[in-house]
Amino acid sequence: MELLIAFGSALWLGILTSISPCPLATNIAAVSFLSKKIAHPAMVFISGLAYTLGRMVAYAALGWIIISSLLSVPQVAQFLQKYMVKALGPLLIITGLFLLEVLTIRLPGVALSQKHHNKLVESGAPGAFLLGLIFALAFCPVSAALFFGSLIPLALNSKAGTLLPFIYGAGTGVPVLIFAIAIALGVTSMSHWFHKITKLEYYTRRITGVIFILVGLYYIRIYILKMF
Repeated sequence: MELLIAFGSALWLGILTSISPCPLATNIAAVSFLSKKIAHPAMVFISGLAYTLGRMVAYAALGWIIISSLLSVPQVAQFLQKYMVKALGPLLIITGLFLLEVLTIRLPGVALSQKHHNKLVESGAPGAFLLGLIFALAFCPVSAALFFGSLIPLALNSKAGTLLPFIYGAGTGVPVLIFAIAIALGVTSMSHWFHKITKLEYYTRRITGVIFILVGLYYIRIYILKMF
C-alpha cells in the first residue's frame, strides 16, 4: 500500500509538472513547431514521442543521480534516515506555498539559439529527443518546487527510492504525448484545449498546494512538536 501511494504521488507530481503553465506552453510550442517542419503525420507522432521521451529521460536521470549520490554516502544516508522525515513537513509547506504562488523565485533558464533549435528539429527524432531533454532542464519555479521540493524528499523517504524519478518522468510525458497524438491527427482546436487544461491546472495546482501544506503541518505536529 505504501509503495502504491508513493508511485501514485510521483505520477501525479509528474502530470502536474507537465500541465503547469510554463512547461505546458513550452511543450505545446515545441510539438507544434515539430509538426510544421514535418509533412508526414506518422513522423510528427514519432518526433513528438521522441520529444516526450527526452523529457522523461531528463527528469528520471536527474532524479536518479541525485538520490543515488545522496544514498551512496553512508554518513549522508544515515543523516537522511534520521532527519529526512522531520524535514519533510517544512519542505511540503514551502512547496505548497510555491504552488499557491505565495512564494516565487526567478530561476536561470536554458536558452537555445534559433539556429541550433532549427538544427535539432530538422534532424528528426534524435533532434526532437535532445530538444525534450534540454527543455526539461529549464525548470520553472513550480516545476522546480515539485521536483526538488516534493519528488526528491519523497523518494529519499520511500522504499521505492530511485524508482520514483522514473514514475515522475513518465507522468511528465503523458500530457505531452497526448498533444503530440492530437497534432499528428490534425486536431485543429488545440488552442481551445490549451485553455481548458490551463484552467484545470489552476485549480488542481491550488488544491495540491493546500493538501501539501496540511500534510506538512501534520508532519510537523507528529515529528517535530512532539520533541518539545
